[in-house]
Amino acid sequence: MALVLIIAVALWGLGWALRVPIRTRVVMLALLYGAVLVLHTLLPAGHPLRAATGGSAAPWLLLGGFAALALLYRQGLMMLKARARPATAAPTTPDKPGKMTGSELERYTRHIVLREIGGPGQARLKAARVLVIGAGGLGSPALQYLAAAGVGTIGIVDDDVVDAGNLQRQVIHADDRIGMPKVFSAEIAIKALNPFVAVRPYQRRLDEESASALLAEYDLILDGTDNFATRYLSNRVAVAAGKPLISGALSQWEGQVSVFHPKAGGPCYQCVFPEAPAPGLAPSCAEAGVLGPLPGVVGSMMAVEAVKQITGAGQVLRGEMLIYDALWGETRKIALKPRADCPVCGG
Repeated sequence: MALVLIIAVALWGLGWALRVPIRTRVVMLALLYGAVLVLHTLLPAGHPLRAATGGSAAPWLLLGGFAALALLYRQGLMMLKARARPATAAPTTPDKPGKMTGSELERYTRHIVLREIGGPGQARLKAARVLVIGAGGLGSPALQYLAAAGVGTIGIVDDDVVDAGNLQRQVIHADDRIGMPKVFSAEIAIKALNPFVAVRPYQRRLDEESASALLAEYDLILDGTDNFATRYLSNRVAVAAGKPLISGALSQWEGQVSVFHPKAGGPCYQCVFPEAPAPGLAPSCAEAGVLGPLPGVVGSMMAVEAVKQITGAGQVLRGEMLIYDALWGETRKIALKPRADCPVCGG
């Protein structure tokens, strides 16, 4: 058997040296494979040629089966890519929403072969505009996975700068960017990860004066902030604009994520949390501490919900809250209902 494999490698190498087309080289290997099978079919058992080529046809049939599966898989990928390409032959550029270059199609292959996303879903990701409020613990992984997934336009709102205490969990930042505004640090990391993404950094805190105009430019909002004032503000503006809001929160070893979108059914954030807790009842991460990998888990869950919301895949966590307990390795979901007396969405 080894002799035949050596001959096959020699044929392929000779064809490569002579610049023979790949299709022709494949045909040469197929002829060699066919000759081996014919030998095993026509020659009697124990014949020297059969002994030199493995002694039995069984391993060659297995090898041929695996090769056939590999070719079918490759052909299937090519067909999926062809379906995902725009119908026109005009060249595409990364700055045209919804249209993908060949490089992008290669980059997003694993999405395109997913039945629930496919080419149309990836095109919707390319055309999507997502605003992430907060480039800290939750925003870091969410931003990275949104960029890697191919979300076309990502806005980042944060007024803070990177400090050494952030690096234990805010993985989008780096040691050599300590002192840099977080939005610009995040922009550097996103561009290094995916140059096809348009990044819009806003180095400021979300406030009453600018929130409505800013959120109006985006299709989907992710809130990864650590203060209730900003959470209530982003919820009010998102509800008023009819935009879905994906909210995440952390506390020491536990995290939670939910999708608030009253326009599509379900409660808003203030239905679930009518009032901010009294001082000291909900300490910040700086006060109570937080497990380093926990924001990565919850922020990634937020990115998953964003991809599902944009592509229409599966069912988002609307009207539900997913709670993850890292200390005991447990997850649970609770149902959320609108409140008829909610001052924001009115139930």
